Parts: sequence; C-alpha cells; structure tokens
Amino acid sequence: TGDMVSPKVKKHTPHTIPPEDVDKLLAAPNQYNSSQSLRDVALMETLYATGVRVTELVGLDVEDVDLYNRLMACDASNKRRRVVPIFPRALVSLERYLLEGRPHLVIDPNEKALFLNHRGQRLTRQGLWLIIKRYVAEVGIKEPVTPHTLRHSFAAHMLQAGANLREVQERLGHSSTVTTQQY
Repeated sequence: TGDMVSPKVKKHTPHTIPPEDVDKLLAAPNQYNSSQSLRDVALMETLYATGVRVTELVGLDVEDVDLYNRLMACDASNKRRRVVPIFPRALVSLERYLLEGRPHLVIDPNEKALFLNHRGQRLTRQGLWLIIKRYVAEVGIKEPVTPHTLRHSFAAHMLQAGANLREVQERLGHSSTVTTQQY
C-alpha cells in the first residue's frame, strides 16, 4: 500500500491585540502637534478601521479616498481594485490629515500619494512599520505588534462585535471565507 497520509498542519491563529491596546496605540500620536502626528493618527486609524493590507494603505493616492461617501478604493494584492467603507473614527483623522497635515509634508505639488514621509514622498511599508513600532514602544505594549496585527485585530474585533463572516471577508479582501474563519 503506497497510500501516503499528509501530516496534520497546525492552523495558525493570527496575532491580535485587545481593543484597549488598540485604543492606546491609536491615541499615542495625539500628544504631538505636528504634521507627522496627524499623518500617524490617520495612518493607524485607517489601517485599523478598514482592515486594508499594508501594501494597499501605502499605495493609496489622495484621489482614492472619497470622504464625502466614506469610501476608499485600493488595489488588492491580486491587482483588482476593491472599495472599502471608512468608519467615522478614521474619517475624522483622514480629513484632518488632508487639511492640516499633508499640505505641510508635500513638497512636489504633483505628488499623488496620500501618506507622505518627511521628504514629501510616498511612505513605504518599512516607514509605516517604523511608525507603528515607535508608538508600540511608547505606549508600553509588550507583545509584538506589526502593521498586520492591526489588520488581524480589526477582523477579530469586528467578529466579536457581531459582524457576520461574509462582511469581514469582503472588508479584508479575502477570496474565501475559509481564510476569514481563522479569526
């Protein structure tokens, strides 16, 4: 009998942080009064309140955000665009960043990127990671937190609050509910 049995693979549960740690993290930049702190609040709020991937977030252009209709269009990893709703909390920080923060960071008036670094250029994945790492250390969260942790926490917290699996699947851009069920 040449039947091979594949080994059981342990399912990996995505790392999340409790809502109170998310709140501490999202509030951290508010103690500073700068264009960067407005950007940082908008960045983290948007990441958490939409569940978008890091690549999708740093790839956003100003024109991809529709504050009036509370929608954001982003490029998914498989190159199809998807539209995600923006929760009120992120909407307020995005609006404030666009009005009071971004104008002080932009150098080239033709720059389309929504989130800019201190040189007025598109923020990179690494730049986002460093921003989050800084605030995680600042607020004293001991466990590891990556930008993806906020995405996972968004999904877990939505499901805990009673959202249905299909809704969370669509928000995250998963092609299958099987991927979303891990939360």
